[in-house]
Amino acid sequence: MAGGPLGVDRAVPALLVKVGHYPLSHSAVGAVRSLGRLGVPVYAMVEDRLTPTALSRYLTGALVRPSTGREPPAELAAALRGVAREVRRRSGRRAVAVATDDEAAVLLAEHASELAEDLLLPPVPPGLPRRLADKGGLHDLCRGTGTPTPAARTPVDRAGLLAAAAEFGYPLVLKNLASFTRLERPVVGHTTVVRSEAELLSHCPPGASCDGPPLAVLVQEYLPAEQARDWITHLTCGPGGEPLAVFTGVKLRSWPPGAGVTTRAGAVANPELAELAVRLCRRLGYCGIADLDWRLDLRDGRYKLVDFNPRTGAQFRLFETTAGVDVVRALHLSLTGRPVPPGPQLRRGYGVGQLDLLSLGAAAWHEHRPPADPWPRRGTERAWLCADDPLPAVAVAARFGGRAARYAARRLVAAARGGGARGA
Repeated sequence: MAGGPLGVDRAVPALLVKVGHYPLSHSAVGAVRSLGRLGVPVYAMVEDRLTPTALSRYLTGALVRPSTGREPPAELAAALRGVAREVRRRSGRRAVAVATDDEAAVLLAEHASELAEDLLLPPVPPGLPRRLADKGGLHDLCRGTGTPTPAARTPVDRAGLLAAAAEFGYPLVLKNLASFTRLERPVVGHTTVVRSEAELLSHCPPGASCDGPPLAVLVQEYLPAEQARDWITHLTCGPGGEPLAVFTGVKLRSWPPGAGVTTRAGAVANPELAELAVRLCRRLGYCGIADLDWRLDLRDGRYKLVDFNPRTGAQFRLFETTAGVDVVRALHLSLTGRPVPPGPQLRRGYGVGQLDLLSLGAAAWHEHRPPADPWPRRGTERAWLCADDPLPAVAVAARFGGRAARYAARRLVAAARGGGARGA
């Protein structure tokens, strides 16, 4: 089974590792398709057997292991060990572990010594993924390595939150601080742009941090949309942070707009940005797959790092080289002792169907005009819709449609109750 396309070892399986409940994950489906098309056996941890990932024709085995991320760490680590052993029992080989969320990346790094019997893992320093996934820790690492980043504070209470707002002014950006705490006690549902003190304090009611744990939030300087451009870097690094595959691109739209997941992006070679990312990974000794978000501040011409995700990025399939390498394939090649073929990145686009429609609608509403470049161009890589693997897109349509219907029903009920109360 060895010696498939790209020289990939098709005898070595891959395991997609996840923590938390997010069944509509296009990064997981992308990884299944990427390796599965090369003939690599792919196993995945899933919430249930009807998730889009579980229904992919390229998936060898779906391992139903639902979690919230709020379980005790020892329980999560034990569950991960059990999954790794099950995959080795089925395949007869250690699997290449691919983390699809920050919590999974942290678990894999911090428990690498006990997981190494059943998994192939990059030799990343054990505590580094937790520090990178922690927004405050990342800010400190950027300052220590001379990497440009927006100004930020990590207040622990309401007074500190107001002090940070007084320093930065409005608007400002709020982010949940760290892996696991974002699931245990989130301050915001996602990265949020706050435009007033009233909106800020709605996330921290009086006494919220007095009798309980401190706030787990990062307050970050806002870079005005009209004076900034969003860029992304995806890369796979070998030992010591040496680059194996490096890609750069432009984020065109997101949901929620301006602060959420990428819904439309384009692959654009940017040697300056690639060098910034490589230099940071070398200085940190980072090893494995990484997804970095940058903002080009047009006021001073500097790329500023706003997020470092120590795992597979949701839109990683935007990027591929002329040799057919993406970051997941590069990781598999590296950990199985195979060379990663060199080659320039392809210039192409990426879109996340239903979320991009929401982003388009929001842009048209706020700007009072049709958005530029509304429809995918020929050759765009789609997150879900795929001729050779159609069932994940069907599953997304069903789940997303049901969620949208429930949301609309709740809004209608709330509006009816509000009208009844006003009439009374």
